[in-house]
Amino acid sequence: MSITDADWRLIREEVVGGASAMAHDEIAARTAAEEGLGTVRLYQWLPSCLSLGYQQDPDTVDWEFCRSNGIDVVRRPTGGGGIYHDTHGDIAYSIIAPADVVPGNLEETYELFCEPLFAAFEELGVPATFADEPAESLYEPSCYLRGIDPAHDIVIDGKKLAGNAQYRTRDAVVQHGSISFEVGAERHLSCFADPPVDAETFRERVAGLNESANTERDTPVDSQHVGMMDSLNLERDRAVRTLEDSLAAWCGIERDGFVDDEWTDEEREAARDLADEKYRSEAWTRDREDPTDE
Repeated sequence: MSITDADWRLIREEVVGGASAMAHDEIAARTAAEEGLGTVRLYQWLPSCLSLGYQQDPDTVDWEFCRSNGIDVVRRPTGGGGIYHDTHGDIAYSIIAPADVVPGNLEETYELFCEPLFAAFEELGVPATFADEPAESLYEPSCYLRGIDPAHDIVIDGKKLAGNAQYRTRDAVVQHGSISFEVGAERHLSCFADPPVDAETFRERVAGLNESANTERDTPVDSQHVGMMDSLNLERDRAVRTLEDSLAAWCGIERDGFVDDEWTDEEREAARDLADEKYRSEAWTRDREDPTDE
């Protein structure tokens, strides 16, 4: 089977908290397993959030900095290092598929699921590729500073643009990722406890879409009436719309006459409960103990 043999829906970019973002992925995996319905989605983190890899030691986090700066902390069900997801500077996506329509091989699935990302980057004029060769780790607790893996790390001229991670249940596959739109080196590093890397080194390792995209627009912008942040928001919106369209085309969603899909009421309720019971809990975030396990 191929991905187009499944039914799919597109959930356009939502503004969500970290616990809700992770809970909706998990609920979408249940839907994929039980109903055979795949989900492609984008989301924006509000408030900004540090997401921890599943195995990450909580002592690597500067909890006081995060608390005093209104930054959420959530633990992901996927591996890797921590990522600071800035509300403006990060674009997050998820692909949740029934397991029987994707390859069983992990690397093949990464390649398949990253196809719509590369198509969107090409549309935006961003010369992104999988890394040609590995690069050494600079700081393991940070995803963007870990060693670069050609199997799934997306780079521009050797600088990391996006990190991706997967987890699988018996009947569903979830891949989610962070795409760097604007590099916020100082704030990213400040979320960690005493990282041995400075902001300049971080910027040498990490790229942002806003540095590399072709920013020509169909509608001209009057610079006298649009401030710098408004201009950046327009660029981010364009990137998001391009990624949404590319994800929809990749999984065979017809655009003509397409009505945006939404979560069902049952999914929303289940995600709210799961966010409260699991992803906001100290047991999960600090100790990796799932309170919902029976």
